[in-house]
Amino acid sequence: MDARRILTKMRDGASLSQDELRWFAKGLADGGVSAAQAGAFAMAVVLKGLGEEGRLALTQAMRDSGKVLKWALDRPVLDKHSTGGVGDCVSLVLAPALAACGAAVPMISGRGLGHTGGTLDKLEAIPGFQTGMEEARFREVVGNVGCAIVSASADIAPADKRLYAVRDVTGTVESIDLITASILSKKLAAGLDGLVLDVKSGSGAFMGSDEAARSLARALVDVARAAGCRASALITDMNQPLAPEAGNALEVAASMRVLTGQVTGPLHDLTAVLGGLALAEAGLAADLEAGAAAIADAIADGRAAETFGRMVAAQGGPVRFVEDWARFLPEANVIREISAERAGFVSAMDVHALGLIVVGLGGGRQVEGDRVNPSVGLSDIAPLGTWVEKGQPLARVHAVREAQATEAVASLRRAVTLAENAPVVPDLIRERIG
Repeated sequence: MDARRILTKMRDGASLSQDELRWFAKGLADGGVSAAQAGAFAMAVVLKGLGEEGRLALTQAMRDSGKVLKWALDRPVLDKHSTGGVGDCVSLVLAPALAACGAAVPMISGRGLGHTGGTLDKLEAIPGFQTGMEEARFREVVGNVGCAIVSASADIAPADKRLYAVRDVTGTVESIDLITASILSKKLAAGLDGLVLDVKSGSGAFMGSDEAARSLARALVDVARAAGCRASALITDMNQPLAPEAGNALEVAASMRVLTGQVTGPLHDLTAVLGGLALAEAGLAADLEAGAAAIADAIADGRAAETFGRMVAAQGGPVRFVEDWARFLPEANVIREISAERAGFVSAMDVHALGLIVVGLGGGRQVEGDRVNPSVGLSDIAPLGTWVEKGQPLARVHAVREAQATEAVASLRRAVTLAENAPVVPDLIRERIG
């Protein structure tokens, strides 16, 4: 086999065999496939698709391109994945909450992709926090603390690591086949007993419509189950940021406010439901409602925050981060309030544009290898349905330079629509799959 022949078959619309997909995944992992060929493969998948059998075969091939972990714990091994959004920092709250409720959570996460933030980038806003970890230490932290959030090591789904970076810079993010294979190759390689998936729908999602989100959710659940992992999915709203902050350090702050009981709101509520579903699937709760209540209790009584603090310390961060988190997080040089130019209800948001504002400020990557500034982003974003008077704040911009802040202010005003009538605010949770 060779890459050119496989790419020619894809160009002409022919289906690839399991052996061909396995060969290509191996080439991605060991360098036998060039960067140009990897980009061409990603574009061909976007344009031609792989079909259900090809999707499963690519996922398994990418999983098997490296090591597959096995666990010998007295607790179910659970995890969660979101398809990506803006202000979506659920993982930072959910991993310790699940651990506090009796699960083991070896969470292998990713970096920012396109307009969306990445869990690893957020955690690296905490001074000293190490997302790279040798397997022995990873196992030790999960065993002792109950959870760890790390990057995929070089031997965990290495084919995905190569393809993931290519997709971010070649306009090939929005593909059910590639998203499914990317998410599940890493999750299945982590040796999970159960997985809960948060599939976003709306203006800030990769899958903007409910129909597209439903197709992706079904693909993820079906492929995970076919590969031997229990899985369910929720379709959730991304027509506004989940938290009122977007940006790495700012989203850590939003997570800490939830973990320490300072606020509730959508971030807290979605965390509880996703966690409740995971606990119910694993037999740690009688049903989703009981599981959600258990997650909420773990947050309310401080067990989730205490577990998060232990995880931060175990991964190189400050020992007393939870007690004094605001002191440790970096702040931007320029913080500017964005005021409403007229009175009205916040009736709509281009959440994709909000995400790109954060990227433009330096909070994400525009080309492969860009350094991320953890301090920049947006905060205090007025949620849908909020009435604002002329001159009242819509949000705050956190920037490195005045010129960046000025540009971000103008972009945000274009992204937020004010209207005389109150909008119908979409439900946070649209549908359950599986």
